[in-house]
Amino acid sequence: MADLHGVLSILSGAFKPQKIMSKTAVLFPGQGSQKVGMGAEHAQNNPAFKKRLDQANEVLGYSLSEIMFSGPDDLLRQTEYTQPAIFLHSIALFETLDLKPGMVAGHSLGEFSALVASKALDFEDAILLVSNRGKLMQLAGKQNPGTMAAVIGMDDEAVEKICSTATTDMSNIVVPANYNSPGQLVISGHEPAIDAALEGLKELGCKIAKKLPVSGAFHSPLMQPAFDGLREQLEAVKMHEPVCPVYSNYTAKATTNPEQLRSNVLNQLLNPVLWTQTLFQMEKDGASEFIEVGPGNVLQGLVKRTLKSVEIKGYQ
Repeated sequence: MADLHGVLSILSGAFKPQKIMSKTAVLFPGQGSQKVGMGAEHAQNNPAFKKRLDQANEVLGYSLSEIMFSGPDDLLRQTEYTQPAIFLHSIALFETLDLKPGMVAGHSLGEFSALVASKALDFEDAILLVSNRGKLMQLAGKQNPGTMAAVIGMDDEAVEKICSTATTDMSNIVVPANYNSPGQLVISGHEPAIDAALEGLKELGCKIAKKLPVSGAFHSPLMQPAFDGLREQLEAVKMHEPVCPVYSNYTAKATTNPEQLRSNVLNQLLNPVLWTQTLFQMEKDGASEFIEVGPGNVLQGLVKRTLKSVEIKGYQ
């Protein structure tokens, strides 16, 4: 239903149809898109970008931008620094672009970028949440040791069945963690269960099934300590109604309800990232152009492998 302002605008003749930008979906990357030197050129050439970085350094109490610019790589790859670095680069860059998205989504960590870009979450609250999220997930990886593995070339249902078979009990579980594109999944869980799943997948003729160099079993029940730690902080921040629909990793659907957004971004810690399903839903809802904003081009590749009749570009 149109809002009152829109109805009055039409009746008064002042209404102007929104440009095709209303069909544009802006996407934000997650962990794995980082690299040493990220943001350095933008900071040198764009005062607004540098101002955001300086603000983040002040809020966090350390120079995140120095880690982004200079590393070393081993430090930047630590989850507690990776996550705020990617978030900061993505939002600082988004704010320098003249984009008015019709919908937004972010892959895992990127959902926080989507919340800020849609004005559902304030920047300072978000950088603190993301920083803490990274620390909590890294700690959860030590408290509940586990790993993840990439699975390429298998039907989703076959992978789900293998995970179910390889899971013996709550002390030995493996679950789908990232539905990245058709035929590309990531599974997550205890290492013995991961090993059993990989063996089963190879027996079925899986093209690629290999472990990933990660610090924990993300998007699985093993992240319960991170869920518990982030919940109180997330409940304390103000969540606003966004200026455009936000698509959730947890549901693969859009919402503008602030409390639903809060719940969704918390629940994704324990549940799979439904990225393939999200892209299909965005296209179904009218997205014809996709723009990735943030370091790297991972999401552009996933869009190309998932959707065949849309435009995709990126800003890094």
